[in-house]
Amino acid sequence: MDTFLWVIFPYICLAVFVVGHYWRWTYDKFGWTTRSSQLYENRLLRWGSPLFHFGLLGVVGGHVIGLIVPKGWTEAVGVGEGVYHFLAVTLGGLAGVATVLGLAILVYRRRTVGPVFMATTRMDKLMYVFLATVILLGMWNTVASSIFGHYDYREGVSPWFRSIFVFQPRPELISEAPLGFRLHALVAFTLFALWPFTRLVHVFSAPVGYLTRPYIVYRTRDDTREGARAPKRGWEKVGRP
Repeated sequence: MDTFLWVIFPYICLAVFVVGHYWRWTYDKFGWTTRSSQLYENRLLRWGSPLFHFGLLGVVGGHVIGLIVPKGWTEAVGVGEGVYHFLAVTLGGLAGVATVLGLAILVYRRRTVGPVFMATTRMDKLMYVFLATVILLGMWNTVASSIFGHYDYREGVSPWFRSIFVFQPRPELISEAPLGFRLHALVAFTLFALWPFTRLVHVFSAPVGYLTRPYIVYRTRDDTREGARAPKRGWEKVGRP
């Protein structure tokens, strides 16, 4: 069972994640969108969307440092266990609260605003369930490990997570972790498998090109305006016969 849960299942989810995105981009390019509902309602969206997205950026950044960066690396640059734990609880907690609050506003909006609710698909509902579950489990793990007993996930969960991607899986590392961390990992990998078939694909369509695109130059057509010059004629009129 440990081999299936912590080796086979993660690889299945990652394979679906990769192949699913390729399939979606190949056969459903017009569906590769956020399916924005801003036209239907803007007041709640104006609060919920920034809270959720900016909070989620903080949560993802914390996971990148906690899961991908080895513990020895942070200690080598002078960030000890106490400092790391304090930053993880405070900054991670604030990011988590912002994410949960933003998600709650977005779900409330989607449920109570008629046109938005009518535009909600079954995959949207399933995505919200798994997304909310993985976020709440992550926050619970942060609180529980601080109150009910400290568990250093960077000595168990993190090495297991990295071992998956170097194709040297070590299931024994996570099988000894508290139940909350194990559930968090399972739900997160399930969300990865659902990802290509939901609106979450828009994460990979960030408008990065806006940073390097050329300026748009506007020119006046009013020749009487001060400083304006008459445009040069590009051709000569053809006289009438």
